[in-house]
Order: sequence, then structure tokens, then C-alpha cells
Amino acid sequence: MFRRREAYMAVGQIVGPHGIRGEIKVKLLTDFPERFAPGSHLYLDEETFQREVISSRPHRGMLLVKLAGLADRNAVEHLRGKYLFIAREEAMALEEDEYYEDEIVGLQVETMEGEVLGELMEIMWTGANEVYIVQGPRGEVLIPAISQVVQEVDLEAGVMRVTLLPGLVDWD
Repeated sequence: MFRRREAYMAVGQIVGPHGIRGEIKVKLLTDFPERFAPGSHLYLDEETFQREVISSRPHRGMLLVKLAGLADRNAVEHLRGKYLFIAREEAMALEEDEYYEDEIVGLQVETMEGEVLGELMEIMWTGANEVYIVQGPRGEVLIPAISQVVQEVDLEAGVMRVTLLPGLVDWD
């Protein structure tokens, strides 16, 4: 991603083209799909201007989106893997102890005792709760995003502090 985290927030990732009329398949990175409503505006990766959303519709767990200025498949083929952004000040307000994905991916995760578990690399979405995938010196650790485990998130310090429940890791 080329956008600076402080100023922009990713709301979708382009999976690839769809059809011949310039539509793109977008994997949502937001809980607010209305961001893609016709007439809304998004930044496309490194571009310095916004593109208007001409149309959007659900398709197999994703959205098919048509952006202004992208007329055909050739115009969108190179966009595979690129991100769509909004300005951070346009982000919806969240409840206390709720975070946007791009705010917490990259945080250092450590126990309440100060043992570094690693870096939060990815969020896995499950039916019951989210699971944080942490990669560190002892390998991969799966941290359930529940209040009994996640004790503190300090965005300023770039740290998430957790309490490891019995059986959560097997390092012995």
C-alpha cells in the first residue's frame, strides 16, 4: 500500500477485473459497504485524486465496482492487488475498544509480563470472534480477540498486551 496510514484508510482491495466494461472485483476491508455506493468517491492506490463510484453490486462475497475513468478491461487489468482508500477523517466512529484493521495490523504483541510474542500480521474472521495471527520468534501464535485475552491496545506505542489463557500456546 502506498498511502500513509495516518491520512488514509484502506476500504477495499482489488481482486481483478470482471467482464469487459471496466468493472473490478473488490474484497471489502470495511464493515461499511455503503462506502461503495454510486456517487461516493475513493482514492485508488497511489493516485492523488478521487474517483467516483459509478456503480456497485454484490457478487460472490465481494463487490463489483465501476469507477469513473476506467472504461474497459484493459484499463483495470493492471489494478489487481491495488487498494481503494478513503481519507481517514471520513472514517465512521467506532465504539470504545473497537479498532480498524489497519490500525492494529503491525502492532507488536506482548504478554502483560512483557514477553514479546511477535507482530500482528493478519486478522482471521471467524463466526464467533476475530483471531489475530501473530508471527514472532517462537513462530505463529493465534490470539483470540476476546476481552479475557486482549487486555490493552496502545496505538501510540504500537503495542497490544495480552494474557495467554492456559492451552493457548504450547511452547514446552
